[in-house]
Amino acid sequence: MSWIREIAESEASGLLAKLYDKLAPRGGRVAHILRCHSLNPAVLRDHLALYRTIMFARSGLSRREREMVATVVSAINGCHY
Repeated sequence: MSWIREIAESEASGLLAKLYDKLAPRGGRVAHILRCHSLNPAVLRDHLALYRTIMFARSGLSRREREMVATVVSAINGCHY
């Protein structure tokens, strides 16, 4: 859970509501790591675009290697995601 105010799925509107719908189809929950961007939906949109580029664009690293790097960085940072 983040330490900043978040906009809940039920309170989202406009761009944020559209992003939430893509992130949690059929009324599911949006992960806190993404909801922490809810006060600025454009930042959430751009965060998702950056993530897709890092994890899925052509690269010298395989998808497995990218996931391994992400896991190690998360562990070093004490992040459970």
